[in-house]
Amino acid sequence: MRTDFPHIRLRWHRVGSATAVTAALVLAGFGTAVHADATTSSKVTWAATPCATPKKTGELACNSLRVTGGTTAFQKARGITPKAADAATPSGYGPSDLQSAYGLTAAAAANGSGETIAIVDAYNDPNAEADLAKYRSYYGLPACTTANGCFKKVSQTGSTTSLPSSDAGWSEEISLDLDMVSAIAPNAKILLVEARSATMANLGKAVNEAVTLGAKFVSNSYGGSESSSDTSYDSSYFNHPGVAITVSAGDEGYGAEYPAASKYVTSVGGTALSTSSNSRGWTETVWKTSSTEGTGSGCSSYDAKPSWQTDTGCTKRMISDVSAVADPATGVSVYDSYGVTAGWYTFGGTSASSPIIAAVYALAGTPGSSDYPAQYPYKHTSSLNDVTSGNNGSCSTSYFCTATSGYDGPTGWGTPNGVSAFTG
Repeated sequence: MRTDFPHIRLRWHRVGSATAVTAALVLAGFGTAVHADATTSSKVTWAATPCATPKKTGELACNSLRVTGGTTAFQKARGITPKAADAATPSGYGPSDLQSAYGLTAAAAANGSGETIAIVDAYNDPNAEADLAKYRSYYGLPACTTANGCFKKVSQTGSTTSLPSSDAGWSEEISLDLDMVSAIAPNAKILLVEARSATMANLGKAVNEAVTLGAKFVSNSYGGSESSSDTSYDSSYFNHPGVAITVSAGDEGYGAEYPAASKYVTSVGGTALSTSSNSRGWTETVWKTSSTEGTGSGCSSYDAKPSWQTDTGCTKRMISDVSAVADPATGVSVYDSYGVTAGWYTFGGTSASSPIIAAVYALAGTPGSSDYPAQYPYKHTSSLNDVTSGNNGSCSTSYFCTATSGYDGPTGWGTPNGVSAFTG
């Protein structure tokens, strides 16, 4: 079991002058980040979800942030005036936006039936199924319920009745994950596996249970500091040939996290996603709010380099492999009701990008039984949207933290452009 304590996430960014009061609130854990997004030309504020600050030593952190005010990219593009903090209406990108941005509209309509995508999170969300129903109904997606066999919620032991204690912060994370899977692969089944706590041991057991129950796609939106125990965790929890396991790269800017550093997983970085007049209709840059907030990336200190990684600057495992939207200012719409005012919220963080990529894998089809699907994008690099601008901090080896043509740490080989890059 890990004994390290992941960095406390006190996320904020100054736009113009910041008052001493604001600084004091941030240090007390109540601050919000402020982002002057180039696309929206307005300030969007957000705060880390409660699960982004571990409650106990040894627990990992979720990688999500919730918008608290301002006008998001989604609202700006559509001339919508209500503040993003108004829970009455969606203020982030919905399924049609995300499918359009990643060339998935046709695949989302036709593919995914019969596949099971697992979401692994900590603690229980008692409203998970009801909130999922609200999201899917609003966007016209097919119902996904326990009754029709589409949705299933279990503990890390597979029990449907003996579930972990409920937690409002992790419930926000769960809603985000479930909604992103629904947005990308609305025809797939969803398995929610809730770990007893946010330790690597319990989350890892939940990953194993997801695979035992038949999921070929498993999303993990959490992480923490690397440790010398990581290689043993690799073999205990993440070495599952034939299963596409995705992991968030982290939200603290440049630096490696685990389990994103596992050589057996697809590590997923984050971008800022905005509409554009180009042929794609969208454009992306590296997500970075400040030197301490943005997508994670970096060269692992412990995990060996998988054979399919060929970058020469890092002798061990390099993060990330691919990426998707994560900037809260260009964030995604989520419905949540446990511990908050029931309604619509906009979320960001690499907790959004990991389930998106897991769902793209599901649209692409069942992986080969002996394959490690993390290698698929490396075989089809031309079938990804190459992200070539932005950075997530300072580093001595440029591509570790700065976007460039081809492979780079913050965005990997790029973002989905259809499903071709996610097949064997």
